[in-house]
Amino acid sequence: MTNNSAEPSARNYKSKITPYVVVCWIFAAFGGLMFGYDIGISGGVTAMDDFLEKFFPLIYQRKLHAKENNYCKYDDQLLQLFTSSLYLAALVSSFGASKVCTVLGRRPTIRLASILFIIAAIISGAAPNKTILIIGRILFGVGVGFGNESVPLFLSEVAPVQHRGAVNILFQLFITIGIFIANIVNYLISAVHPYGWRIALGLAGVPGVVLLIGSFIIMETPSSLIERGMETDGREALKKIRGVDDVEAELESIRSACEKARLVKHPFKKLMKRASVPPLVIAISIQVFQQFTGINAVMFYAPVLFQTVGFKTDSSLLSSVIMGMVNVLSTIVSIIAVDRVGRRKLLLQASVQMFICMVGVGSILLVHLKPTGSLDKRLAAAVVVLVCLFVMSFAWSWGPMGWLIPSEIFPLETRTAGFAFAVSTNMLFTFVIAQGFLSMLCNMQSYIFFFFAAWILVMGLFVLFLLPETKGVPIEAITERVWRKHPVWKNFMAKEIVRNTEMN
Repeated sequence: MTNNSAEPSARNYKSKITPYVVVCWIFAAFGGLMFGYDIGISGGVTAMDDFLEKFFPLIYQRKLHAKENNYCKYDDQLLQLFTSSLYLAALVSSFGASKVCTVLGRRPTIRLASILFIIAAIISGAAPNKTILIIGRILFGVGVGFGNESVPLFLSEVAPVQHRGAVNILFQLFITIGIFIANIVNYLISAVHPYGWRIALGLAGVPGVVLLIGSFIIMETPSSLIERGMETDGREALKKIRGVDDVEAELESIRSACEKARLVKHPFKKLMKRASVPPLVIAISIQVFQQFTGINAVMFYAPVLFQTVGFKTDSSLLSSVIMGMVNVLSTIVSIIAVDRVGRRKLLLQASVQMFICMVGVGSILLVHLKPTGSLDKRLAAAVVVLVCLFVMSFAWSWGPMGWLIPSEIFPLETRTAGFAFAVSTNMLFTFVIAQGFLSMLCNMQSYIFFFFAAWILVMGLFVLFLLPETKGVPIEAITERVWRKHPVWKNFMAKEIVRNTEMN
């Protein structure tokens, strides 16, 4: 049993921010830019006439019919599969990525992700038919699975505890930058005929190349090195990323966590133990809730959504660019606030704002948007404003917290396995939303926004009663200082104290 008084404190950890560690953070965060670019590019490409005419001619013909049902003209399972197949592949690959992260380390996993993404970009941009196009998407998905598993873990493990939230949110910031860049590309490339969509998909390889270069510059995390028995290298790595020679307090904390981790031969089996229930439930629930805010329905299909309410193609793409800019700027707010305000307050505030916005959009469409015709310009502008306010609140809350919280709440012995569950859950429900949104929009029409609003209400209650605050807690001390003190989750930890020898 561990004595609470001996637990590491952030005050004992000495560090300063050096140019090298900032370079490490930025290069690693390009894994988020890869992911974000793909999220943003998909919706724009699926709205391009040249793309639809080549791969989905029936949808292209349906789109040309002015009297076609506004809510249903893009409803096609194969079109949705183009977007969603990536996330199904990422779901499966995240478990393989977990093993690679543990055995080889975070840096080789990041490198492999970048290589897969570059290959996928080449295949997608050159795709001669629908089959090759989907294969390219699947390879994108494997790259995303490896990148989304390794990058948040890397950032959390190299960040000083007092800045861990801000550093980890760089991943989400670069996701939003990727989405923003993709929206600009979509807007500019839409006028390039007939191969604009090929350029848009092929450019996904650019952040992959940057990440590949970065994987040779960044160093392995001290936690990963020490866990794999390379303690001397781990000490030197810790000195380098902290910028000081006196790293004994933090090193001892990492060493202690690694000793416990080595006793666990089967981390996925360990996750099924009673004491692993709190972080596993939180990690999985946050991923489910993140997707059921409706954010990816909005981000994937923003051009389609804006066309639905009456914008022309160019105007809808421009609206997506504006929305992308809001996304980036609001994520910066999160970087500034997360280690000051805390995780819970940001999530609770955003839940209220997102709920109001979703109800507002749903109400406007319910009353004013009929199956044929379009919205009045002022009402269409109001929809854009409400969507931007929704994206704004998501960007400083559920977006970055969805990656930050799962990366910091697991003990080292189950960290990569637990985070793999978080990533795979995120990809599963991203797949569900991506595959189902256009069909849901067709069948539920404006009520789909009330559907997401109901989920947001549930999310807020979940945070209020079940989510502990992790601000300022060293990542190796989460079990003692968070789970064993929470009024609900401490009940799951009590028996593990008695049965401390049951480690595998």
